[in-house]
Amino acid sequence: HSINQLMPILLAELKADPLLEKRLFEVDFLATLSGEMLVTLIYHRKLDNEWEKAARTLAEKLNIKIIGRSRGQKLVLTDDFVVEELQVLEQKFKYKQIEGGFTQPNAIVCQKMLEWACKAAEASQKHLLELYCGNGNFTLPLSLKFERVLATELAKSSVYAAQWNIEQNGIDNIQVARLSAEEFTQAFNGEREFRRLQEAEIDIQSYEFDTVFVDPPRAGIDLDTLKLLQRFDRIIYISCNPDTLHDNLKILLESHKILKFAMFDQFPYTHHVETGILLEKI
Repeated sequence: HSINQLMPILLAELKADPLLEKRLFEVDFLATLSGEMLVTLIYHRKLDNEWEKAARTLAEKLNIKIIGRSRGQKLVLTDDFVVEELQVLEQKFKYKQIEGGFTQPNAIVCQKMLEWACKAAEASQKHLLELYCGNGNFTLPLSLKFERVLATELAKSSVYAAQWNIEQNGIDNIQVARLSAEEFTQAFNGEREFRRLQEAEIDIQSYEFDTVFVDPPRAGIDLDTLKLLQRFDRIIYISCNPDTLHDNLKILLESHKILKFAMFDQFPYTHHVETGILLEKI
């Protein structure tokens, strides 16, 4: 809603200033429920001091954060992130959301997804493994349900954001490993050692996992990782692509059965749909 309100106002301001309009070809928006707004202006030209001066004036006028981008150039006028606050089952969580990093697009629906995932994860004395954790969107609330959590993510900026979020929310039972899902599978199976794990003082063998949470990209989950998931008692799978979910379930249903199934409309007026599934070992 706040993005929709800002768009025509911002467009009029950009058109009124040749310094800001010249060779501008894309505008990205990142907003929070509290109204904090980060706008990225992307250009087909090098940005100079004159542009920066005009952009600062605009940022103050509209009370927004602005980043300027062109090829090989990123000018951050204040911050390159916003801080979102989400409420999950009467508890509030703060999230640093970095420009260019992955975040759930619809915060209200995201809160519903987080609540569903927490209800799907029954309180356990054992440990949770999370693959593709991003900035810790699901990790933070799910950590309240488990003794310990090991979350994995490959993107450096997302790992830093996740660690900031864990610290800001005063949570002390989560470790984040900078590994892809494929790399974690290799480490878990003892096929390969990673210095990244040693440096972060993470001992995979010290964990007793009974639940795995996955929220993979649109391409879904690779075969080796699916085989890994089949070893867990419970799988919570959030999917943004019904086609790859369907393919993945063909394998997972060899060892597990579906207990819960939910759909979330993250993208109104499009054919895209987000799905949540809880599976339990047969």
